[in-house]
Amino acid sequence: MHLKEKLISAFDQSLDQLSFQQRRKESMERLKQDGFPTIRNEEWKYTNLQPLLKKEFELQASISSITLEEINEYILKDTDTYLMVFLNGVFQPSLSSISCQKAHISTIKNANEEQQKIIKKYWGSCLPKKGDAFVSANNGLAQEGAFVYLPKSVVLDKPLQIVYATKNDNALFTQTRSLVVVEENAQVQISERHQNFSDSEVFTNAVTEIVVKQNAIVDFYKIQNDNFKCSIVDNTWVNQANNCTCTVDTYSFGGKMVRNNLTFSMLGEHSESNMRGITLIGKDQLVDHHTLVDHLVPNCLSNELYKGIYDHNAKGVFNGKVMVHPDAQKTNAFQSNNNLLLTDDASIDTKPQLEIYADDVACSHGCTIGQLDDEALFYLRARGIPKKEAQAMLMYAFANDVLNNIKIEELKKKLNLIIAEKIGVELAIEL
Repeated sequence: MHLKEKLISAFDQSLDQLSFQQRRKESMERLKQDGFPTIRNEEWKYTNLQPLLKKEFELQASISSITLEEINEYILKDTDTYLMVFLNGVFQPSLSSISCQKAHISTIKNANEEQQKIIKKYWGSCLPKKGDAFVSANNGLAQEGAFVYLPKSVVLDKPLQIVYATKNDNALFTQTRSLVVVEENAQVQISERHQNFSDSEVFTNAVTEIVVKQNAIVDFYKIQNDNFKCSIVDNTWVNQANNCTCTVDTYSFGGKMVRNNLTFSMLGEHSESNMRGITLIGKDQLVDHHTLVDHLVPNCLSNELYKGIYDHNAKGVFNGKVMVHPDAQKTNAFQSNNNLLLTDDASIDTKPQLEIYADDVACSHGCTIGQLDDEALFYLRARGIPKKEAQAMLMYAFANDVLNNIKIEELKKKLNLIIAEKIGVELAIEL
């Protein structure tokens, strides 16, 4: 049975146990009608999902235990944080620490009555009326995930880590759902990671909704460094009110196929959107970034900076669109995509786009594709630095301006170590 038919069958069998039934039915109808995208779809022309979709994935996991020692390598240990751990979509309270007096940190499934009202109000509020097949499948079937609610003027006293772990005997298709709502003048820092702890193949379909109210500040860091048997389609949707700031940074190092869809809807004046990313991949890996910044009102600012380093036969895709609507005067929008190809077999398809329907704006976009600077490499080698270390220094310098914006120091150090490991050298980096 193909994956689409499996999902529809699972939905029919579990409908009576699901909340938001009408919304879920509508989503599954769209999945039935549209099916999963192919390379004939303009938005997926560089990423062929068919080999992945033909595999026999289970929808229910067979293993449901994991230890703190197993996840220790993948979390921030020296920083005081809140921690949420899910295994195969099921919350693990014994591995988590979410007790907080001022904020609501819970799960969608186990939310109390007050939290359920908030979830009902915002669940699906950021998503388009006609989402793609992956959003539809998640809307139809996702039952569990992280729920984070910051009431008015609450500043979360320490960062929150969310770990979606998988561990199964056979190939697994899993769905995660996160909902973050940050009220007026509130602030939060969140890191999120998907990690497989087995040798079996995992295909994750993730949806995250972030609602940012007036004068709120949200920093959301996505760390994608799963093993080679894992693939993910990650949809993140952000709605911003006036005078708020939201940052979503994406660091893509691991996994066989990674597709990131990131959409910002700027609904209030004087808001700021920041999206940054580093992609560092090698043999047989693909990372596909699709971003959209929708400027709907005047006087807003968006900054977008994605950098990619591709080795062996790695393939990258960047499709970034900035849409400035007629009423969005005084918009400032800046977009940049810079890439290094370390071999002749590596490739990147990049398409930065601006669609501007207002006349009083300051917008720019651009992309670069190149190799390491031979003159800079010669300069370093002439001063006694071995070639491998010299290349590593240039690659680190290339990515460093993205890392500099991370507000959680231990996370910055951890990402530095991941980059050093991917490059294959030891770097003594002063942060």
